[in-house]
Amino acid sequence: MARWRSRGDRTKRRVYLVLVLLIAAAVIVFIYKGNPFSRDKAATSSEKDTAAESETIIPVIKPGAESAVAEPSLLNFAKPTAEDNPWVTELITEAMSYLEARPAKVIDARDRLNDALPQPMSEQQRTFIKGQLSELAEKWLFSRTIYPQDKLTGSYKVKPGELFSTIGNRLKVPYEILVEINKIGRPEALQAGEVIKVINGPFHVRVYRSTFTLDLYLQNTYVRSFPVGLGKPGMETPTGLWAVKVDGKMIAPTWTDPVTGKTYESEAPDYPLGSRWIGLEGLEGEAVGRTGFAIHGTKDPNGIGVAESQGCIRLHNGNAVLMYNLLMPGYSRVEVVE
Repeated sequence: MARWRSRGDRTKRRVYLVLVLLIAAAVIVFIYKGNPFSRDKAATSSEKDTAAESETIIPVIKPGAESAVAEPSLLNFAKPTAEDNPWVTELITEAMSYLEARPAKVIDARDRLNDALPQPMSEQQRTFIKGQLSELAEKWLFSRTIYPQDKLTGSYKVKPGELFSTIGNRLKVPYEILVEINKIGRPEALQAGEVIKVINGPFHVRVYRSTFTLDLYLQNTYVRSFPVGLGKPGMETPTGLWAVKVDGKMIAPTWTDPVTGKTYESEAPDYPLGSRWIGLEGLEGEAVGRTGFAIHGTKDPNGIGVAESQGCIRLHNGNAVLMYNLLMPGYSRVEVVE
């Protein structure tokens, strides 16, 4: 009987010891981690702040930050492979499954395809991915549709006194593209309280001299490709990094040929520039210190896909207008590579 009580006493002591240790641990957690109810309250406050901020997606630009422009991180494509890349095939399959879902997961599909694009793959795979991304851009970018999970576009409630131009400047995109995607007939009629679709810029481009191709990006997301004309032998379009010049965008400007000295007015039948001019300023590589270069339209469709210009980057007129509406002076970058 005494033996049985001795075992019971030892068991009770062990239980008491465990309880004491648990209580001590709880006290330590309370002291070092803080009151859990206070954390819940803080989290709730944070959630309220986030909800309040979600009313506008326009980033706040701090004074002086306008001059500090981060260089774009555009996708660098690996050299093509002879065979399809199996991993890229999996990413394509996954992206297609997003598009086949009901409702379609457009942003998930876009991001998955964009992630795949820099990988080594066959030309057939890259062509397919670029084609799909171009089609998707018509939905998430060039339409009034807003996808809540998209970080590149969103909705914005106009404040009293705001204009399309002021909103575009803060977002680093020209106001023209905001007017276009919102189907606004009279930009000056923008009303306070109106909800519009906005784009988080800036846009950038990369030009490939070897293929006479211009790739358009929104930040580092591929949007679409365009055929271009480039500089003829002896006047090649310089490689390197360019910036869209501040005050460098013009509509059908008067132009003087630097070779012949002849001046052309936009009404002239032989006017060579098309409807838009986007002046460039050299920043890096062969572009440094070069002047007089631009992206512009042309009235001659035969000047696209060939090396016939005096170094400028030519686009079909319709594409030049679109590029004019997308590239932001001081922020958009133009990279010219082989």
